[in-house]
Amino acid sequence: MDSYSIEQTKLLSYETIIDELMIDYGQDILQLVMQYVHNLSVAEDLTQEIFVKCYRALPTFQFNSSMKTWLWRIAINHTKDYLKSWYAKNVEATEDNRFAQVKSGDCVEQQVIRQQQDEELARVVFTLPVKYREVIYLCYYEEQSMKEIADVLQLNESTVKTRLRKAKQLLKNRLECE
Repeated sequence: MDSYSIEQTKLLSYETIIDELMIDYGQDILQLVMQYVHNLSVAEDLTQEIFVKCYRALPTFQFNSSMKTWLWRIAINHTKDYLKSWYAKNVEATEDNRFAQVKSGDCVEQQVIRQQQDEELARVVFTLPVKYREVIYLCYYEEQSMKEIADVLQLNESTVKTRLRKAKQLLKNRLECE
C-alpha cells in the first residue's frame, strides 16, 4: 500500500471518528458552551470551532483519558479562550428566545409554568461565577460523576465537591432572595 493510500485511510478514519463524536456529543457540547456564553448563535459557532479543533488534534490524541473527557476539555478551554478574547469583551451578539419550543403531552399552563421555572433557574445559574456554573452544568445537566468532572476540569475531586457544595448554596440563597 503506498503512502497516499495510508494517509487517505487515516483521514477517512479521523472523519468517521469526528462524525461519531458530533452525533454522540454535538448537542451536549452546544449546551455546555451555552452555559458559558449565554447566546445560541455564538455557542453554535464555538461548537463548530471546537469540532474543527478536535479534528485537527485527533492524530495527537494519546488515549490518556476517554475521548469524551478529551472533547470536554477542548470545549471548555476553547470557550474560556473565547471569553477572554477582545471580540467577546467588545462585541455584543443578540438573539431572541421568545419562541422557545414547549414539549407536547402536558397542558399549556403546565408547559408555560415549567418553562418559566426552567428559565428562572437557568438565569440564576448564569449569574454564578464560571467555576461554580461549570460544576453545576456537568453534574446536573450532563450527569457526570465527581471523578469525570474532576478529569474534565483537571481538578481534584475534593475541589469539585467543594465547588458543587458552594454553587448549590449560592443558588439556594439567590433563589430565596427573589
